[in-house]
Amino acid sequence: MSESGNLIPLDIPSALETLLFVSAEPVTSFQLATTLEISVSAVEQGLNQLDGELQRRGLRLQRHGGRVQLTTAPEMAEMVERFLGLEATSRLSRAALETLAIVAYQQPITRPYIEGVRGVSSDGVMKSLLGKGLIQEMGRAEGPGRPILYGTAPDFLQYFGLNSLTELPPLNLPEVEGENEHDKAN
Repeated sequence: MSESGNLIPLDIPSALETLLFVSAEPVTSFQLATTLEISVSAVEQGLNQLDGELQRRGLRLQRHGGRVQLTTAPEMAEMVERFLGLEATSRLSRAALETLAIVAYQQPITRPYIEGVRGVSSDGVMKSLLGKGLIQEMGRAEGPGRPILYGTAPDFLQYFGLNSLTELPPLNLPEVEGENEHDKAN
């Protein structure tokens, strides 16, 4: 502590790791900066350094929706489940994976849009994904009926072993037959 009583972390990444370890939920960089009494940019630099250090250990930083949290490394999941006596992670159906991919790449997205892409009702699969905590409501769309907007939840990243949505593989869609330049522009 300094004379004014302010916390002066000698090692910002260690201080960030400590705060993330005791946090029950994901936190913003602003919350961390306020607690440590440093700038948000210093927090971001510290998080980047911590992220690099954690790559050699059993923990990872997970970023989602402007928040960050400390999680176990995905490759440790089986060992952690065995240690905690948890059932093996349930497998997702093809319909659930399809729906989840649409949400992940197009979020925020409405259920009618998902059903339009899939060509079938998605009520059951959406309820299942919500129940598993893989997707979440993100608000409501402007327009008739103000349909609910859905996006991925932080557990989505954990389930697939991702640190952030930027780690999703690029979406390469095949060209649709009969597509013309006008359709491509719209």
